[in-house]
Amino acid sequence: MPIISVNDKKVHIQELNKGAEQTVVLIHGMFSNLSIYYFNIAPILAKHFHVVMFDLKSHGMSERFTDGYDLENMSSDVLALMDALHIEKAHLVGYSFGGLISLKTALKAPNRINQLVVIEAPDPQDEKARNIIDEYSKEFLEHYVANFTDTTKVQMGKRQMEKNHRMYEFLFNQTSIKADMIKEKHFLSEVDFSELKPSTLLMYGEDSNCRPTGEWLNTQIENSELRLIQGDHNIPIQEPVLIAETIAHFLSKSLKTLTQNHG
Repeated sequence: MPIISVNDKKVHIQELNKGAEQTVVLIHGMFSNLSIYYFNIAPILAKHFHVVMFDLKSHGMSERFTDGYDLENMSSDVLALMDALHIEKAHLVGYSFGGLISLKTALKAPNRINQLVVIEAPDPQDEKARNIIDEYSKEFLEHYVANFTDTTKVQMGKRQMEKNHRMYEFLFNQTSIKADMIKEKHFLSEVDFSELKPSTLLMYGEDSNCRPTGEWLNTQIENSELRLIQGDHNIPIQEPVLIAETIAHFLSKSLKTLTQNHG
């Protein structure tokens, strides 16, 4: 489990296919970890790309911090990670609040980003949408324990549950995360999308409460396309192979050596 130092912070990362021509950085949502990509989505992307996954601060196995969960700080963390790994330019894929981090990063450093994929980014102004993140964290945890722990060893599942609950309690009760998320409530309405340079794929669940945000972003981002996926806010769990293949196809537009088979 590689832990590297990024701006004097301990960050848990995973990399696949380091020798590939282009890099994809995957950003998970709040209250989850990189395993949302690791088991199903990342291996498909790694057939063609260098894939970088990391746990956000205080998530998964990364170091805990009490503050710095606003988009300015989180996007700075992404760029510092790229610097630490000597990645000059990358594609960004962000899910849920990670989608907002991806948008902020692309606006902040357009010369560092090739193409952008935003999956189920909520409108932080919508309190109901913010609550989706809390609900999602519970479903993610149940899915993780059911599928990626040894269910023949019940104690392992319990330990994983307890570990994640301790993480949630720390984030909710001892950090500025909720205040920082609320501070970003006007982010989308204040963005000048004409400054967003990368071509952008928007992926939203057909039945997601966040779908109107995706449809609105599609009208605001000039070089964007919207893909609706059967499911709700949890489409990376519900349709991981379709998500991965759709991303690979979109990113392949800038990769001359990519084969036609994304399976």
